[in-house]
Amino acid sequence: MTAGLVIRDVKQEDLPQWQVLWDGYNSFYGRAGTTALPAEITAETWRRFFDAQEPVHALVAESEGKLIGLAHFLYHRSTTQIGMNCYMQDLFTSEQARGKGVGRALIQEVYRRAAATGSPRVYWQTHETNHTAMKLYDAVADKSGFLVYRKLL
Repeated sequence: MTAGLVIRDVKQEDLPQWQVLWDGYNSFYGRAGTTALPAEITAETWRRFFDAQEPVHALVAESEGKLIGLAHFLYHRSTTQIGMNCYMQDLFTSEQARGKGVGRALIQEVYRRAAATGSPRVYWQTHETNHTAMKLYDAVADKSGFLVYRKLL
């Protein structure tokens, strides 16, 4: 575990360091350069974290005053249960933080918060080539067996 690791809500003053992590996350999934997310999407995502009417939340992992990881999650209804589902949409750690328990700590905090709100489930997706992350995911969750289909409109 990274020394002095703190998992906490993101703060407005975290924007510059969060942006570095966000850009790294998006780059990992091929959203960089000409395929980068438009700036207005990033700005709107950031705004939503601080809007009490939005179901979108952001955690950061901090060590020695530096942000080294992020987790974004949201709550939504389901047709198969009464409680709100918790979807962890984004999870990312800086390269130097990988393998040191930061991702696990972020996931555990999402679990804790979801349970505190009465959510019966936390779930997420990852790309089928993300083998390193899947080693962690296999240790902290169960594979659902479902595949994701989508159509961009």
